[in-house]
Amino acid sequence: MTHPPALFAAVVGLGRAASNIGDHWVQNDHCARVKAATDAKPVLMPAADPDAEPVAHGTRDGIKACAWHCLTYTTTQAVVVGAGARVLGIRLHPGAAAAALALSGITHYIADRRVPGGVLEKLADKTGKGNFFRLADYGLNGAYALDLLCTNAFAGGAR
Repeated sequence: MTHPPALFAAVVGLGRAASNIGDHWVQNDHCARVKAATDAKPVLMPAADPDAEPVAHGTRDGIKACAWHCLTYTTTQAVVVGAGARVLGIRLHPGAAAAALALSGITHYIADRRVPGGVLEKLADKTGKGNFFRLADYGLNGAYALDLLCTNAFAGGAR
């Protein structure tokens, strides 16, 4: 496979698949629930002991959970894109691949942290999508859908 558009499409496709795997299969429940926690809006999680009070997770725990999720998300992208490129005979430039993975991980963190008044919410408000961002009913979650759009725009593309 040597045609540049085909190479690009293959790598983007691998990146998209890896993004879904990292977000939906690799991300653990703790990270999914706690990654948006702040001291002003803590997330309560059940304690290990059923008789104990729930554990409150604030800003520090939210930052750690989101960072861990983004690390596993980006690692998943590296493994899937790297293995897929090898199988398809695509040679990736190591520096470009590392830069693309770093950009993907950073933008995913920015979008996924979702603190009140955060970057994704501000972007949604400025583009007229604020109501959609806050939608969490009828089986839809607007913040999640906008997160996918933002972070997946950077998935793949390094060769």
